[in-house]
Amino acid sequence: MPNVIFSVDQSKSMRDQKIPGHNRWHPDVPVAEMVRPGDEFRVECREWTDAQIGNNDSANDVRDVDLSATHMLSGPIGVDGAEPGDLLVVDILDLGPVPQQVGEAPGQGWGYTGVFAKANGGGFLTDYFPDAYKAIWDFHGMIATSRHLPGVRYTGITHPGLFGTAPSADLLAAWNRREQALIDTDPERVPPLGLPPQAQSALGGTASGEVMERIANEGARTVPARENGGNHDIKNFTRGARVFYPVHVKDAKFSGGDLHFSQGDGEITFCGAIEMGGYIDFHVDLIKGGMEKYGITTNPVFMPGNVEPRYSEFLSFIGISVDHDTGTNYYLDATVAYRRACLNAIEYLKRWGYSGEQAYLLLGSAPIEGRVSGIVDIPNACCSLYLPTAIFDFDVRPNAEGPVRKDRGQCAVTR
Repeated sequence: MPNVIFSVDQSKSMRDQKIPGHNRWHPDVPVAEMVRPGDEFRVECREWTDAQIGNNDSANDVRDVDLSATHMLSGPIGVDGAEPGDLLVVDILDLGPVPQQVGEAPGQGWGYTGVFAKANGGGFLTDYFPDAYKAIWDFHGMIATSRHLPGVRYTGITHPGLFGTAPSADLLAAWNRREQALIDTDPERVPPLGLPPQAQSALGGTASGEVMERIANEGARTVPARENGGNHDIKNFTRGARVFYPVHVKDAKFSGGDLHFSQGDGEITFCGAIEMGGYIDFHVDLIKGGMEKYGITTNPVFMPGNVEPRYSEFLSFIGISVDHDTGTNYYLDATVAYRRACLNAIEYLKRWGYSGEQAYLLLGSAPIEGRVSGIVDIPNACCSLYLPTAIFDFDVRPNAEGPVRKDRGQCAVTR
């Protein structure tokens, strides 16, 4: 087993660890541990909300989650010799839930998928599902099952939702400036157009005093992906993946977490993956001057992992850039088209007895494929959603007899 260079006691908050992590992007977050190019090492991770979500049948915890405390990131890990302009080469060797543990924290034998309430961030379909819902998943090796989604069983494609390098002071200022400008276009919007720096609940690793105050007041929230990597939520960023991260500060300061047991493309419910704590093993290297050599300056480049579930048959749902509720046509809008593909899949699954909320949770967490299938045929963009048929314990395909509607229970709801 690789050397554990960042350890997490899952019985304690990230704030109470021997070396605490951080939940803001800032160049001044102190390095927690140094490694060298060529090293292999293990990083342990806390679930992204710091285990605010419980293994129960109520979604009140999802409704009431404090997002100012997220994401809980492990690191930063400094890489000896890394300088601005380099590329940090990161190989994912292995990852998974917390090994050999059963307990109250996500990742200790279980995980969850949540639909966030519209007032607290919402999800891709928040106008259709504005309230909070939850499904608990039990882990059986590589398989996940849920008491809240009976009739479904699938192999996970484990991956980190979030890893990245620290921004430079100039890059951080650019993020804050442009995101505030976006927020200012509609400052009262629910959910908001962005999340500006917020001192409340900020965590800066081992920083203290004036440095911690600066991190809290200036640090970028970790919700979106940005030029440094960050919260990509790409399900194929799994075992065997190689990522080329732009380096913006000395030592690179590589951090992350937000581990997922499984996820569908888009993570459409906001925490639509099966969220968990756990571990991830890395190998790192450097390409000196790589940003200029390869033109990799605005975002990382990655090679997908080579370990994933083998599903060969899919039901594929199509969506076009038309809002069928209002009859409004949008010009080549892939977001509208993918939303319609998701809604079409949900409507189909309801015919078999699932509630809309259960179907929504399933599409966020199962290894579905989401694709931009056509983006040139004016005026309608076309997107598609590929749902594996083998994850159901019944034949979900259309047939002449019609769907067999059964009592599929219910997901966890707010009370």
